[in-house]
Amino acid sequence: NCSMVLKTLHFITRPLSHEEGNFSLAYIITIHKELEMFVKLLRAIYMPQNIYCIHVDEKSPKDYKAAVQNIVNCFENIFISSKRENVVYAGFSRLQADINCMRDLVHSKIQWNYVINLCGQDYPIKTNKDIIQYIKSKWNGKNMTPGVVQPLHMKHRTQVSYREYVHSGMAYVYPTKNTKAKPPYNLTIYFGSAYYILTKEFVEFTLTDARAKDLLEWSRDTYSPDEHYWVTLNRLNG
Repeated sequence: NCSMVLKTLHFITRPLSHEEGNFSLAYIITIHKELEMFVKLLRAIYMPQNIYCIHVDEKSPKDYKAAVQNIVNCFENIFISSKRENVVYAGFSRLQADINCMRDLVHSKIQWNYVINLCGQDYPIKTNKDIIQYIKSKWNGKNMTPGVVQPLHMKHRTQVSYREYVHSGMAYVYPTKNTKAKPPYNLTIYFGSAYYILTKEFVEFTLTDARAKDLLEWSRDTYSPDEHYWVTLNRLNG
């Protein structure tokens, strides 16, 4: 019952300020468990002018998927990603889940300014307005994806080929004995957080640019590629 969902959970139904109404954020939320925690997170970050792509792990139980779908159906600006992955921690599938949502978001009718990625166990300590004002104050037109040149202790993540294993409830990444080729275009690999705040222009660039596509292919068999992919692309000249 959607009217009950909105009423009992006290979802915000209109922009709380003119500034927020004119600055839409997109969110990518990857979830796989703990429905109640997801609902609390969604309620905390929900604004009617924003847009939300939810990636539900393909391995999640059917009743969990159905419950998420029931909630999503109550909102015009929340949707489940059109393509879902069997997400493996530290695997390429984790990066692919975000990219699936990005492909959907760039075709959205809502004209958003920045995209923020979260997982189901996150929770905000800032309001929507705080986040917008912080972006505008220091990062207008820039991406937040900090990082450093690949440290020595991280070299193993991109020097050998890794594989994802998913079978009967078990899911993990393991190294093979195959040595990887150098990165395409002789790119310098940077490492940072898997979390980001990215401009829409940068997202469109990552989905269309040849260097971004080739780096994505090269990253398929690396360890935790979401910790090097965005930050490396953000360091490209221009």
